[in-house]
This record gives sequence, structure tokens and C-alpha cells, in this order.
Amino acid sequence: MPRYIFITGGVVSSLGKGLASAALGALLQARGYKVRLRKLDPYLNVDPGTMSPYQHGEVYVTDDGAETDLDLGHYERFTGVSAAQSDNITTGRIYSEIIERERRGDYLGATVQVIPHVTDAIKAFVLSDAGDVDFVLCEVGGTVGDIEGLPFFEALRQLGQELGDKALFLHVTLLPFIKVAGEMKTKPTQHSVKELLSIGIQPDVLLCRCEIPIDPGDKRKIALFCNVPEKAVIEGRDAASLYDVPMAYHREGLDTVILEKFGLTDAPQPDLSVWEGIANAVNNPDGEVTIAVVGKYTVLADAYKSLLEALTHGGIANGVKVKVKWLDASQFEDPENLSALEDVHAILVPGGFGERGAEGKIAAARFAREHSVPYFGICFGMQMAVIEAARHLAGIETATSSEFGQGGEAIVGLLTEWVKDNEIVQRYEGGDLGGTMRLGAFPAQLAPGSRVAEIYGEAAIHERHRHRYEVNIDYRERLEAAGLVFSGLSPDGVLPEIVEYPDHPWFIGVQFHPEYKSRPFAPHPLFASFVAAALEQSRLV
Repeated sequence: MPRYIFITGGVVSSLGKGLASAALGALLQARGYKVRLRKLDPYLNVDPGTMSPYQHGEVYVTDDGAETDLDLGHYERFTGVSAAQSDNITTGRIYSEIIERERRGDYLGATVQVIPHVTDAIKAFVLSDAGDVDFVLCEVGGTVGDIEGLPFFEALRQLGQELGDKALFLHVTLLPFIKVAGEMKTKPTQHSVKELLSIGIQPDVLLCRCEIPIDPGDKRKIALFCNVPEKAVIEGRDAASLYDVPMAYHREGLDTVILEKFGLTDAPQPDLSVWEGIANAVNNPDGEVTIAVVGKYTVLADAYKSLLEALTHGGIANGVKVKVKWLDASQFEDPENLSALEDVHAILVPGGFGERGAEGKIAAARFAREHSVPYFGICFGMQMAVIEAARHLAGIETATSSEFGQGGEAIVGLLTEWVKDNEIVQRYEGGDLGGTMRLGAFPAQLAPGSRVAEIYGEAAIHERHRHRYEVNIDYRERLEAAGLVFSGLSPDGVLPEIVEYPDHPWFIGVQFHPEYKSRPFAPHPLFASFVAAALEQSRLV
């Protein structure tokens, strides 16, 4: 049976529980153990798919088509273990399933209550489909004391009793440094643990986030008042980069203390050579490139978390630092503002939904094409590049997307608008937004001799999708005659997956999201090639 590590948080949100879980998973892997990571989200949305990025950051997508919390991206990037639908659940999904069962009469007339029905459903999720692993790391979103999180904490308390020595509680807290007083304060951590104890959970290990080293006296004080051994008070100081965290936590003894708690004192020492190499590449780059990200949510970096990390991975592959220049697409609706793109080495237009900023993205794609600047269009960014080509190369002056309304000639639209009785995806205009997406990993065939075939080094690929609208394949002939090649298609030839300009230094648009599959130890080939093109461009400027 797997051992379970439950990761909770206190004091404030955004302490890095997801990163801590991912780093701990990487450390256990480095010692030879198999791990699986899961996330419990207390909010009432069924999933984060229809939430604004400003509310919750990016939506991460798994191979099996689940729209999940962005922390699952951390889990995959640090462990390489592909997440699944069964690795993320929300209060909304729990209650939705329970109410459905109650309506069917599954409870045989019993009064349906938070305890035991909701807590039992949470426990069943935590324990289900674990697979052949040694550890399951289960993170609870939010902070202890949040009213919406109480059913989750109660479920974990019960699991702690039922699993006995197969369960461990890791609590992430904050040790703020009060500059005016010149002191680090332990009281918030004490209060957080007291709140956890009031629920019936005694933490086994405390991971204390801080800006400066913890004084030994403060460690003793925390251990005394929080009822944990002093060695189980782990310093979680801010690191130079995300990829320094596994080594930093190992130096502080996090994995050692946890394995001792489980009685695994003979565990081998971790092989951290891969992480040492990654950290060295990130912290000691040989050069720098500047890449403009032209998007809708550029004031919040977490809205593009996987994208940002994939660019970092591309930098690792090329030994350079990638400096991101965040640019709001709307500003490029005024042509004079395109001067902001003149000092960048490459342009990336990411995914998005809705008309706002679309014309600015089209203008950015045109600038990249006409000025021979490397361009990477992802999902919506590919669609805007196709519309740009249709308008300015193929003579379809009113080319647009049906997503923007009824005017113009829609060369991008819902699949059901131009393909009848399609069996690949089933989406219907006017349905629930959460059920109209093409989600998960789908295959594509690459054109022999194309740039993307050369980059991937293979003829068939599987990539993760998250979109509603498609480029209409009926326009392929006109667009290819104008110079835009459809170099990747779905196996049946119905869905355009990749477009490129063969005579451009580097101009590729993809309908999928390659950033979801990039890892620091295995950079995605498209991002590695894109950053290489940006590096080449920097030498020409």
C-alpha cells in the first residue's frame, strides 16, 4: 500500500505548497521511489476551466482531457509523471456527484450530510486509482481555517487515523520578517498549527517559508510550541529559481525527516545530478534573448505559467536566459505602438479566448512575418496568424473568426459550423462552456520535409489541446498558394494542427499547447528550436 503525505498550508495563500509538493516528489524520485501527486481544491467550481486567469492563473490540461489547477503543471515538470483526471478534484465536483447520486436515490432515503457523505467521497478520491507507487502526495488548496476547506481537512483527519503509520502531515507556514522590529516572528506559525490542531490534525513536519535564515532559537521555539521535533522544522527560504528548490529542501533535510517518520532509514541517498545541471543552466546562462509575449492577461504571469516555464526550458536547451517582455495585445491596435516589437528577438502569441486583443495579435503576427522576426503562435496565436495571412496574402480582406461575431468571412469557426456528423470531437454551439472544448492529447501527422518534422524528428506526434475553434480546412488551398503551409494535420486530414512559412527564419503556428509537455530535464523541441531561432536573431540585431 502506498504511503500518503498530506500537504496543507497556513497563514497566507501563495506560500508555494504546489512547488513544495513537486520538489518533495522529485526528491523521493531521486531516492528511487515512485510517486504520484494530487490536488484537492476547495472552491465550488466543478473545474477551473471557465474561471478567469486573473482569478486562478492558468488552466492546466492533462493527456486525458482534464482541466486542472496549475499546480499539476508543477507536479509534472518536477517529476515527469503525467497527471490524470483522477489527480485533481474540487468541492464543486464532489457536491455535483453527491447531489446526482441523491437524486437517483442511491442513498436510499438517508439524510445526505457533510459527514459522512462528503468526507467519504473525498477519502475515496484520495485513495482511488493510486497505481503502483510508493508515495501519494496530496495537497489541499487554500489555508487552514478557510470555511470551504473544512470538509477536506476533516476527511484527511479521518484518513490519518485510518492509515496510521502510512500517513504523514506536512504543514507549510510563513515566518514573516518585520523590518521595523528587525525580528522574524514565529507567532503566525504557532497560530496556524493551533488552528490545525483544533481540527484534530497534528502536523509531523513544518515547512517554514521565509526570506532570511531561521535562527536556531526560533527553530527550538517553533518545535516546542508546535509539538514537533526540532529537526522537523524545515527552513523554506526563497530560492534563486524554482529549480533550486529540490536541492535546497534536501540540504535542510526535508526528505530525510519524512523518510525517517515512515521508518525508511535505509533509503539510498538521492541522485540530484540532474537538478544540479538544471539549476546551473538557469543560474549561469551564457547569454540572453528577449522574447515578446503578446497576450491578454500579461499583468499576471501565473496566467501563462506553463508557457513561461517552457521558455525557461528552451533557454536551458540553448544555454541562455530568456527575458520575457510582456505586452498587452490591445496596444497594437494602434500601428504606432508596434515599435515596442523592434527590440525583441522573437514574438510569441499564446492561447486565449474572446475578441479583445485579437486585432493586436494579428498585427503582431504581421510584424513578425514582414520583419523576419521568429514567431510562435499557440492555439489562438495560430488562428490569428492564419487570419493575418488570409487578409494580407490570400486576398480575403474580411477574414475573421466566428468567435468574434457574424461579420466577415469566418475562416476560423466551431467545428460544427463547417463539418457535419464529425466523429472526432462533439461540440455544440450554445452548450455549456465547460463541455464545448477539444481537450486532451490528440495525434497529428507532420508533412515530410517540413520544418516541424525536422524539429520533432518524427512524422507523428501527440499534443494536448484546449480550444473550441478550428481553422477551416477548406481554405487550405488558397492559403498555401499564398505561402502559408499546413504542415501538420489530424490523421483524417480534417483539422489543421500546424502552419508554417518555409521561407521565413522561424514562423510556426500550432493549434495545441506544447508548453504543457515541456520539462526542465526534457525541453519541448518546439520551444528549444524557437529559443534557438531567437538566439540567432539576437546575433543579427
